Amino acid sequence: MEKPITRRDFMRTTAGFAFGAAIGLKTDSQEKAEVVLIRDKDALDANSKTDENIIGQMLDNAVMTLTGENDPIKAFRRIIKPGDIVGIKSNVWFYMPTPSAIERAVERRVLDVGVKKEHVSIDDRGVRQNPVFKRATAIINVRPLRTHYWSGIGGCLKNLIMFAPSPARYHPDSCADLALVWKLPLVKDKIRLNILSALTPQFQGRGPHHYDRRYVWPYKGIIASKDPVAVDSVGLELIKAKRRQHFGREIKFETIPKHIKMADVKHNLGISDLNQIKLIKLGWQEDALI
Repeated sequence: MEKPITRRDFMRTTAGFAFGAAIGLKTDSQEKAEVVLIRDKDALDANSKTDENIIGQMLDNAVMTLTGENDPIKAFRRIIKPGDIVGIKSNVWFYMPTPSAIERAVERRVLDVGVKKEHVSIDDRGVRQNPVFKRATAIINVRPLRTHYWSGIGGCLKNLIMFAPSPARYHPDSCADLALVWKLPLVKDKIRLNILSALTPQFQGRGPHHYDRRYVWPYKGIIASKDPVAVDSVGLELIKAKRRQHFGREIKFETIPKHIKMADVKHNLGISDLNQIKLIKLGWQEDALI
């Protein structure tokens, strides 16, 4: 059990703990991947409209926690430098796009660091032709958390598939080798931060492009990490917990999200073992599920 972590400002409760220990797994002294889960009950209104100020505060607190800084601009300067050319890799899926409030909060801090406006771009399906992404020295990876027909869940690992000349090449075997996308020249060693929007995740779906409001809930959270495998592992655990809560039992995924573990054990991209992930929980804790 880790010592509690506290922050000022809008936080109501904070807690830090080793995620593996929290779900009953053994822990050891190996260095853990840090993942921040931050929630605020006022992040969305009754109509699921985002509060931009609160979203900005949530992002700031997540990045300050990951970097150990007490000032948001200093925290972002630990990730992005003024001379960087920055691509913000978003997601434009019609039913659940990356919330614009998160996109704007990320862009604002990148500009606050001192990056030139013309050196910042937000894009998804056009990244391979986008001149900023083609010259990018740094990428911030941000998308919503949901179940996914091809890969089991859509998370930060899956979000880079549009950098591939032929995305369908990575679909076989439940997208098991998605981590190979992270080795493509346009993205290799450029991802500085992974942000998984858990404001309104989708925890169940059937078939390609499936969306059902019955399986979307206002979790009002953001999950962030420098480790894309760890952030997706936490996202997957949240989806599994919600499925158990909703259905009253363990529900098998139609597509097993094996790509997360494979990114760790086969491709050495990050940490998937929950025992080796330090989950730092900030903010609102009601119905946190994990």
